[in-house]
Amino acid sequence: MISFYVTGILLLIVLVYGLLEYQIHQRYVKSIPIRIHVNGTRGKSSVTRLIGAGLRSGGIKTFTKVTGTFPRLIFPDGSEAAIHRKEKANILEQLDIIKYCAKNNAEVLIIECMALQPQFQRITELQMVKSTIGVITNIRLDHLDVMGPGLEDVGKALSGTIPAKSKLFTSEERCIDILGKVSTKRKTEIHQSLAKQISDEDMIGFTYIEHKDNVALALDICLSLGMDREKALAEMKKTIPDEGVLTKAVIQIDNKVIDFYNAFAANDPESSLMIWNSIVSTYDSNTCFIILLNTRKDRQDRARQLIELIATGIQAHKVALIGESVELVCEMAQKNKIPENKIIAIGSKPTNEVYAALCNCSEAKTVIVGIGNMGAGGAELVKYFESESKI
Repeated sequence: MISFYVTGILLLIVLVYGLLEYQIHQRYVKSIPIRIHVNGTRGKSSVTRLIGAGLRSGGIKTFTKVTGTFPRLIFPDGSEAAIHRKEKANILEQLDIIKYCAKNNAEVLIIECMALQPQFQRITELQMVKSTIGVITNIRLDHLDVMGPGLEDVGKALSGTIPAKSKLFTSEERCIDILGKVSTKRKTEIHQSLAKQISDEDMIGFTYIEHKDNVALALDICLSLGMDREKALAEMKKTIPDEGVLTKAVIQIDNKVIDFYNAFAANDPESSLMIWNSIVSTYDSNTCFIILLNTRKDRQDRARQLIELIATGIQAHKVALIGESVELVCEMAQKNKIPENKIIAIGSKPTNEVYAALCNCSEAKTVIVGIGNMGAGGAELVKYFESESKI
Protein backbone atom coordinates (compact mmCIF):
# COMPACT_ATOMS: atom_id res chain seq x y z
CA MET A 1 0.00 0.00 0.00
CA ILE A 2 2.85 2.39 0.91
CA SER A 3 4.60 1.69 -2.40
CA PHE A 4 1.33 2.51 -4.22
CA TYR A 5 1.15 5.95 -2.57
CA VAL A 6 4.86 6.59 -3.21
CA THR A 7 4.41 5.74 -6.88
CA GLY A 8 1.40 8.04 -7.08
CA ILE A 9 3.27 10.93 -5.48
CA LEU A 10 6.22 10.44 -7.84
CA LEU A 11 3.91 10.43 -10.86
CA LEU A 12 2.26 13.61 -9.62
CA ILE A 13 5.65 15.28 -9.19
CA VAL A 14 6.67 14.28 -12.72
CA LEU A 15 3.35 15.57 -14.10
CA VAL A 16 3.65 18.93 -12.34
CA TYR A 17 7.28 19.28 -13.41
CA GLY A 18 6.31 18.53 -17.02
CA LEU A 19 3.54 21.12 -16.98
CA LEU A 20 5.87 23.75 -15.54
CA GLU A 21 8.52 23.00 -18.17
CA TYR A 22 5.89 23.28 -20.91
CA GLN A 23 4.69 26.66 -19.63
CA ILE A 24 8.25 27.96 -19.40
CA HIS A 25 8.93 26.80 -22.97
CA GLN A 26 5.79 28.58 -24.22
CA ARG A 27 7.07 31.81 -22.70
CA TYR A 28 10.37 31.36 -24.53
CA VAL A 29 8.50 30.77 -27.79
CA LYS A 30 6.29 33.84 -27.42
CA SER A 31 9.30 36.04 -26.62
CA ILE A 32 10.64 35.47 -30.17
CA PRO A 33 8.39 37.64 -32.42
CA ILE A 34 9.10 35.89 -35.74
CA ARG A 35 9.55 32.12 -35.90
CA ILE A 36 10.15 30.47 -39.28
CA HIS A 37 9.94 26.66 -39.45
CA VAL A 38 11.47 25.15 -42.60
CA ASN A 39 10.46 21.67 -43.79
CA GLY A 40 10.43 19.78 -47.10
CA THR A 41 12.23 16.99 -48.94
CA ARG A 42 15.09 18.85 -50.61
CA GLY A 43 16.67 22.25 -50.05
CA LYS A 44 15.71 22.78 -46.40
CA SER A 45 19.20 23.79 -45.28
CA SER A 46 19.82 26.01 -48.29
CA VAL A 47 16.51 27.83 -47.90
CA THR A 48 17.04 28.20 -44.15
CA ARG A 49 20.44 29.80 -44.74
CA LEU A 50 19.14 32.01 -47.56
CA ILE A 51 16.26 33.36 -45.45
CA GLY A 52 18.66 34.07 -42.59
CA ALA A 53 21.01 35.99 -44.87
CA GLY A 54 18.17 37.97 -46.41
CA LEU A 55 16.80 39.04 -43.03
CA ARG A 56 20.24 39.98 -41.74
CA SER A 57 20.43 42.44 -44.66
CA GLY A 58 17.67 44.41 -42.94
CA GLY A 59 19.46 44.57 -39.61
CA ILE A 60 17.04 42.22 -37.86
CA LYS A 61 18.55 40.22 -34.99
CA THR A 62 18.27 36.80 -36.61
CA PHE A 63 19.34 33.38 -35.36
CA THR A 64 19.36 30.49 -37.84
CA LYS A 65 19.51 26.81 -36.95
CA VAL A 66 20.26 24.30 -39.71
CA THR A 67 20.26 20.53 -39.42
CA GLY A 68 21.72 19.90 -42.88
CA THR A 69 24.75 17.72 -43.35
CA PHE A 70 26.17 18.97 -40.08
CA PRO A 71 24.01 20.91 -37.55
CA ARG A 72 24.91 24.56 -37.11
CA LEU A 73 23.64 27.63 -35.24
CA ILE A 74 24.17 30.84 -37.21
CA PHE A 75 24.36 34.05 -35.19
CA PRO A 76 23.09 37.55 -36.07
CA ASP A 77 26.54 38.59 -37.38
CA GLY A 78 26.64 35.64 -39.80
CA SER A 79 29.17 33.61 -37.84
CA GLU A 80 28.25 30.06 -36.94
CA ALA A 81 28.98 27.33 -34.44
CA ALA A 82 28.69 23.57 -34.70
CA ILE A 83 26.05 21.84 -32.60
CA HIS A 84 27.67 18.87 -30.88
CA ARG A 85 25.47 15.88 -30.11
CA LYS A 86 26.32 13.27 -27.50
CA GLU A 87 23.76 10.89 -28.98
CA LYS A 88 21.68 10.53 -32.14
CA ALA A 89 19.65 13.48 -33.40
CA ASN A 90 16.54 14.12 -31.29
CA ILE A 91 13.80 16.73 -31.78
CA LEU A 92 14.23 17.79 -28.14
CA GLU A 93 17.34 19.59 -29.42
CA GLN A 94 14.96 22.24 -30.78
CA LEU A 95 13.85 23.12 -27.23
CA ASP A 96 17.40 24.06 -26.25
CA ILE A 97 17.81 26.17 -29.39
CA ILE A 98 14.58 28.08 -28.73
CA LYS A 99 15.58 28.65 -25.10
CA TYR A 100 19.03 29.94 -26.09
CA CYS A 101 17.67 32.29 -28.76
CA ALA A 102 14.95 33.62 -26.46
CA LYS A 103 17.49 34.38 -23.73
CA ASN A 104 19.60 36.22 -26.31
CA ASN A 105 16.67 38.42 -27.35
CA ALA A 106 16.24 37.03 -30.86
CA GLU A 107 13.88 38.98 -33.09
CA VAL A 108 13.77 36.13 -35.60
CA LEU A 109 14.46 32.41 -35.29
CA ILE A 110 14.67 30.36 -38.48
CA ILE A 111 14.75 26.69 -37.60
CA GLU A 112 15.04 23.69 -39.91
CA CYS A 113 12.72 20.79 -39.13
CA MET A 114 14.63 17.71 -37.99
CA ALA A 115 11.69 15.33 -37.49
CA LEU A 116 10.91 12.49 -39.93
CA GLN A 117 8.08 10.57 -38.28
CA PRO A 118 4.77 12.28 -39.19
CA GLN A 119 3.63 12.47 -35.56
CA PHE A 120 6.90 14.11 -34.52
CA GLN A 121 6.63 16.63 -37.35
CA ARG A 122 3.23 17.70 -36.02
CA ILE A 123 4.48 17.86 -32.43
CA THR A 124 7.53 19.90 -33.41
CA GLU A 125 5.35 22.55 -35.07
CA LEU A 126 2.18 22.62 -33.01
CA GLN A 127 3.76 22.22 -29.56
CA MET A 128 7.39 23.32 -29.86
CA VAL A 129 7.93 25.97 -32.56
CA LYS A 130 4.45 27.40 -33.24
CA SER A 131 5.82 29.25 -36.24
CA THR A 132 4.59 32.58 -37.50
CA ILE A 133 5.77 31.52 -40.97
CA GLY A 134 5.83 27.91 -42.13
CA VAL A 135 7.93 26.74 -45.08
CA ILE A 136 7.71 23.55 -47.14
CA THR A 137 10.33 23.64 -49.86
CA ASN A 138 9.07 20.72 -51.97
CA ILE A 139 7.63 17.20 -51.77
CA ARG A 140 9.51 14.27 -53.30
CA LEU A 141 9.79 10.53 -52.84
CA ASP A 142 12.22 10.12 -49.96
CA HIS A 143 12.19 8.54 -46.49
CA LEU A 144 9.38 6.30 -47.71
CA ASP A 145 9.98 3.88 -44.83
CA VAL A 146 8.49 6.45 -42.42
CA MET A 147 6.50 8.81 -44.68
CA GLY A 148 5.54 6.63 -47.67
CA PRO A 149 4.66 4.66 -49.58
CA GLY A 150 3.56 7.28 -52.14
CA LEU A 151 4.05 10.95 -52.94
CA GLU A 152 0.67 11.86 -51.49
CA ASP A 153 1.64 10.19 -48.21
CA VAL A 154 4.87 12.20 -48.09
CA GLY A 155 2.87 15.35 -48.75
CA LYS A 156 0.49 14.61 -45.89
CA ALA A 157 3.41 13.87 -43.55
CA LEU A 158 5.22 17.13 -44.37
CA SER A 159 1.94 19.01 -43.98
CA GLY A 160 2.23 18.29 -40.27
CA THR A 161 4.45 21.37 -39.91
CA ILE A 162 1.96 23.76 -41.51
CA PRO A 163 1.31 26.36 -38.79
CA ALA A 164 -2.08 27.37 -37.42
CA LYS A 165 -3.54 30.82 -38.18
CA SER A 166 -0.34 31.92 -39.86
CA LYS A 167 1.37 31.86 -43.28
CA LEU A 168 2.84 29.04 -45.35
CA PHE A 169 5.36 29.56 -48.15
CA THR A 170 6.21 26.74 -50.58
CA SER A 171 7.82 26.01 -53.95
CA GLU A 172 5.87 22.76 -54.32
CA GLU A 173 3.68 22.41 -57.42
CA ARG A 174 2.36 18.84 -57.71
CA CYS A 175 1.04 18.45 -54.17
CA ILE A 176 -0.12 22.03 -53.73
CA ASP A 177 -3.72 20.82 -53.25
CA ILE A 178 -2.69 18.73 -50.23
CA LEU A 179 -0.92 21.71 -48.69
CA GLY A 180 -3.88 23.91 -49.51
CA LYS A 181 -6.39 21.65 -47.74
CA VAL A 182 -4.34 21.49 -44.54
CA SER A 183 -3.67 25.23 -44.68
CA THR A 184 -7.40 25.93 -45.00
CA LYS A 185 -8.15 23.62 -42.08
CA ARG A 186 -5.59 25.43 -39.93
CA LYS A 187 -6.74 28.87 -41.16
CA THR A 188 -3.34 29.62 -42.67
CA GLU A 189 -2.59 31.64 -45.83
CA ILE A 190 -0.59 29.77 -48.48
CA HIS A 191 1.88 31.47 -50.84
CA GLN A 192 3.52 29.67 -53.77
CA SER A 193 6.99 30.66 -55.02
CA LEU A 194 8.17 29.59 -58.48
CA ALA A 195 11.61 29.38 -60.09
CA LYS A 196 10.46 31.54 -63.03
CA GLN A 197 10.37 34.51 -60.64
CA ILE A 198 14.20 34.43 -60.62
CA SER A 199 16.20 35.50 -63.68
CA ASP A 200 19.60 34.18 -64.80
CA GLU A 201 20.99 37.59 -63.87
CA ASP A 202 19.67 37.17 -60.33
CA MET A 203 21.76 34.01 -59.97
CA ILE A 204 25.06 35.64 -60.93
CA GLY A 205 27.32 35.89 -57.90
CA PHE A 206 26.47 32.70 -56.02
CA THR A 207 29.70 30.87 -55.16
CA TYR A 208 28.01 27.48 -55.44
CA ILE A 209 25.29 25.91 -57.60
CA GLU A 210 22.02 27.17 -56.13
CA HIS A 211 18.51 26.42 -57.38
CA LYS A 212 16.19 29.19 -58.54
CA ASP A 213 13.20 27.81 -56.64
CA ASN A 214 15.16 28.00 -53.37
CA VAL A 215 16.07 31.63 -54.05
CA ALA A 216 12.50 32.50 -55.07
CA LEU A 217 11.13 30.97 -51.88
CA ALA A 218 13.63 32.72 -49.60
CA LEU A 219 13.15 36.07 -51.33
CA ASP A 220 9.37 35.91 -51.06
CA ILE A 221 9.62 35.33 -47.33
CA CYS A 222 12.11 38.19 -46.90
CA LEU A 223 9.91 40.54 -48.95
CA SER A 224 6.87 39.59 -46.85
CA LEU A 225 8.82 40.81 -43.81
CA GLY A 226 9.68 44.15 -45.41
CA MET A 227 13.18 43.48 -46.74
CA ASP A 228 14.60 45.19 -49.82
CA ARG A 229 14.86 42.66 -52.67
CA GLU A 230 18.27 43.74 -53.98
CA LYS A 231 19.85 44.01 -50.54
CA ALA A 232 18.44 40.64 -49.48
CA LEU A 233 19.64 38.94 -52.68
CA ALA A 234 23.10 40.46 -52.36
CA GLU A 235 23.41 39.19 -48.78
CA MET A 236 22.22 35.72 -49.84
CA LYS A 237 25.12 35.53 -52.28
CA LYS A 238 27.55 36.10 -49.40
CA THR A 239 26.16 33.37 -47.16
CA ILE A 240 28.18 30.29 -46.28
CA PRO A 241 26.56 27.35 -48.10
CA ASP A 242 25.66 24.11 -46.38
CA GLU A 243 28.22 21.36 -46.93
CA GLY A 244 25.57 19.36 -48.78
CA VAL A 245 24.91 21.90 -51.57
CA LEU A 246 25.61 21.07 -55.20
CA THR A 247 29.21 22.04 -55.98
CA LYS A 248 31.70 21.48 -58.78
CA ALA A 249 35.43 20.71 -58.63
CA VAL A 250 37.71 20.52 -61.69
CA ILE A 251 40.66 18.13 -61.55
CA GLN A 252 43.57 18.01 -64.00
CA ILE A 253 45.62 14.85 -63.62
CA ASP A 254 47.55 12.55 -65.99
CA ASN A 255 46.33 14.42 -69.10
CA LYS A 256 42.75 14.08 -67.87
CA VAL A 257 40.21 16.75 -67.05
CA ILE A 258 37.65 15.57 -64.51
CA ASP A 259 34.61 17.59 -63.49
CA PHE A 260 33.37 16.30 -60.14
CA TYR A 261 29.87 17.29 -58.99
CA ASN A 262 28.87 16.85 -55.37
CA ALA A 263 25.17 15.90 -55.47
CA PHE A 264 25.38 13.54 -52.49
CA ALA A 265 22.72 15.48 -50.56
CA ALA A 266 20.19 14.95 -53.40
CA ASN A 267 19.57 11.43 -52.19
CA ASP A 268 16.09 10.74 -53.55
CA PRO A 269 15.68 9.38 -57.12
CA GLU A 270 13.71 12.33 -58.50
CA SER A 271 16.17 14.99 -57.30
CA SER A 272 19.15 12.89 -58.38
CA LEU A 273 17.71 12.46 -61.88
CA MET A 274 16.91 16.17 -62.20
CA ILE A 275 20.48 17.11 -61.28
CA TRP A 276 21.98 14.41 -63.52
CA ASN A 277 19.98 15.58 -66.55
CA SER A 278 20.79 19.24 -65.97
CA ILE A 279 24.53 18.48 -65.74
CA VAL A 280 24.73 16.04 -68.66
CA SER A 281 22.89 18.43 -70.97
CA THR A 282 25.78 20.92 -70.78
CA TYR A 283 28.44 18.49 -72.11
CA ASP A 284 29.15 17.03 -75.55
CA SER A 285 29.12 13.40 -76.67
CA ASN A 286 32.89 13.03 -76.25
CA THR A 287 32.50 13.13 -72.47
CA CYS A 288 32.72 10.04 -70.27
CA PHE A 289 29.97 10.12 -67.64
CA ILE A 290 30.40 8.31 -64.33
CA ILE A 291 27.62 8.07 -61.75
CA LEU A 292 29.11 7.67 -58.28
CA LEU A 293 26.84 6.08 -55.68
CA ASN A 294 27.82 6.38 -52.02
CA THR A 295 25.80 4.13 -49.71
CA ARG A 296 25.26 3.68 -45.98
CA LYS A 297 24.45 0.34 -44.41
CA ASP A 298 21.45 1.85 -42.61
CA ARG A 299 20.02 3.30 -45.84
CA GLN A 300 19.60 0.19 -47.97
CA ASP A 301 16.11 1.20 -49.14
CA ARG A 302 17.61 4.39 -50.53
CA ALA A 303 20.40 2.42 -52.21
CA ARG A 304 17.82 0.14 -53.83
CA GLN A 305 15.84 3.10 -55.16
CA LEU A 306 18.94 4.76 -56.59
CA ILE A 307 20.20 1.56 -58.20
CA GLU A 308 16.81 1.17 -59.90
CA LEU A 309 17.14 4.77 -61.10
CA ILE A 310 20.64 4.15 -62.46
CA ALA A 311 19.41 1.03 -64.28
CA THR A 312 16.40 2.70 -65.90
CA GLY A 313 16.91 6.46 -66.03
CA ILE A 314 20.62 7.34 -66.04
CA GLN A 315 22.73 6.82 -69.13
CA ALA A 316 26.19 6.58 -67.58
CA HIS A 317 29.26 4.96 -69.10
CA LYS A 318 30.38 3.69 -65.69
CA VAL A 319 28.83 3.14 -62.26
CA ALA A 320 31.23 3.61 -59.35
CA LEU A 321 30.18 2.26 -55.94
CA ILE A 322 31.67 3.51 -52.68
CA GLY A 323 30.73 3.54 -49.00
CA GLU A 324 29.26 0.77 -46.87
CA SER A 325 27.73 -2.60 -47.87
CA VAL A 326 29.02 -2.28 -51.45
CA GLU A 327 28.81 -6.06 -51.95
CA LEU A 328 25.07 -5.92 -51.33
CA VAL A 329 24.72 -2.92 -53.66
CA CYS A 330 26.60 -4.86 -56.36
CA GLU A 331 24.01 -7.62 -56.02
CA MET A 332 21.25 -5.03 -56.41
CA ALA A 333 22.96 -3.74 -59.57
CA GLN A 334 23.17 -7.23 -61.04
CA LYS A 335 19.50 -7.91 -60.27
CA ASN A 336 18.63 -4.69 -62.10
CA LYS A 337 20.69 -5.87 -65.09
CA ILE A 338 23.35 -3.18 -64.95
CA PRO A 339 26.19 -4.62 -67.07
CA GLU A 340 28.97 -5.99 -64.89
CA ASN A 341 31.65 -4.34 -67.04
CA LYS A 342 30.19 -0.91 -66.18
CA ILE A 343 30.42 -1.42 -62.41
CA ILE A 344 33.48 -0.20 -60.49
CA ALA A 345 33.21 -1.46 -56.91
CA ILE A 346 35.58 0.69 -54.84
CA GLY A 347 33.95 0.17 -51.45
CA SER A 348 34.88 1.72 -48.12
CA LYS A 349 38.51 2.84 -48.37
CA PRO A 350 40.57 5.81 -47.19
CA THR A 351 39.55 9.00 -48.99
CA ASN A 352 42.81 9.33 -50.93
CA GLU A 353 42.43 5.78 -52.25
CA VAL A 354 38.83 6.41 -53.35
CA TYR A 355 40.00 9.60 -55.09
CA ALA A 356 42.84 7.73 -56.84
CA ALA A 357 40.50 4.94 -57.97
CA LEU A 358 38.05 7.45 -59.46
CA CYS A 359 40.82 9.29 -61.28
CA ASN A 360 42.21 6.01 -62.55
CA CYS A 361 38.90 4.89 -64.09
CA SER A 362 38.28 8.31 -65.71
CA GLU A 363 38.88 9.06 -69.38
CA ALA A 364 40.52 12.13 -70.95
CA LYS A 365 37.33 14.15 -70.46
CA THR A 366 35.15 12.88 -67.63
CA VAL A 367 32.20 14.03 -65.55
CA ILE A 368 31.62 12.35 -62.17
CA VAL A 369 28.32 12.97 -60.38
CA GLY A 370 28.16 11.79 -56.77
CA ILE A 371 24.77 10.82 -55.34
CA GLY A 372 23.47 8.86 -52.35
CA ASN A 373 24.83 10.11 -49.05
CA MET A 374 27.12 12.75 -47.59
CA GLY A 375 27.83 10.32 -44.75
CA ALA A 376 30.00 7.18 -44.97
CA GLY A 377 32.92 9.16 -46.38
CA GLY A 378 30.98 11.35 -48.81
CA ALA A 379 31.77 14.66 -47.12
CA GLU A 380 35.45 13.76 -46.82
CA LEU A 381 35.62 12.88 -50.52
CA VAL A 382 34.03 16.20 -51.48
CA LYS A 383 36.63 18.10 -49.44
CA TYR A 384 39.44 16.07 -51.04
CA PHE A 385 38.24 16.90 -54.55
CA GLU A 386 37.89 20.56 -53.58
CA SER A 387 41.45 20.61 -52.25
CA GLU A 388 42.71 19.23 -55.57
CA SER A 389 40.48 21.43 -57.73
CA LYS A 390 41.85 23.96 -60.22
CA ILE A 391 38.90 26.37 -59.82
